[in-house]
Amino acid sequence: MSFLTRYDEDTSKPKVTDALRDLALRVIAPAVILWVAIVAFGLLLKGPLKMFGPKEEIANIRLAAGRTPTWDTITMLWSHIGNTEYVIGVCVIAVALLWWRTKQWWYAVIPGIAISVQATVFVLATLVADRSRPAVEHLDPAPPTSSFPSGHMGAATALYVTFALMAQRIDNKALRWVVTVLCVAAPLLVGYARLYRGMHHISDVTVGMINGIVSALLAWHYLRRRDRRDS
Repeated sequence: MSFLTRYDEDTSKPKVTDALRDLALRVIAPAVILWVAIVAFGLLLKGPLKMFGPKEEIANIRLAAGRTPTWDTITMLWSHIGNTEYVIGVCVIAVALLWWRTKQWWYAVIPGIAISVQATVFVLATLVADRSRPAVEHLDPAPPTSSFPSGHMGAATALYVTFALMAQRIDNKALRWVVTVLCVAAPLLVGYARLYRGMHHISDVTVGMINGIVSALLAWHYLRRRDRRDS
């Protein structure tokens, strides 16, 4: 069974209890391992790898020195793509539309699973890592969470990578490629904006992206599907 077409090859409706079991075994358990890895790296950045912090901030300082009113406005819009309220709003609308169009709740909930896993890992990791933000002027209000990892980057990546996976069932090849490219580009724009606006170090954004990608892949793979050859 192809990873990308697993929901097309097996469209059978699962029992809610089976879906919850799969969610626990195939998403929550691996997410705990992901959280441990992220926290471990965050503690390294505050400890043995602390000397890399000032080196990372060189990028933030250079970006801050080159700020212009035009790019301040553009990056503000890009940064908003990863805002919690925006991500949740887009996700709720997407889930509702997918549920209505496909009549498959087990497929429609995938974006919700992705951003929920990402958010849980992110919030719990920031509580432990507690890394300070770059020592440059911050163009956005600093949320109560720490700099590591980037929640904006994680949320945008989890949501739009999931959309990119779902876009692979679009029949029109040109449209499929356009949608996929736009979905992949969205979190990259968020990451650049968060660096430009002085809100995160490069490692914060990088680990946020990893958190989002892994969360999206776990969500996509959460439900057991049967190969047609096993039917």
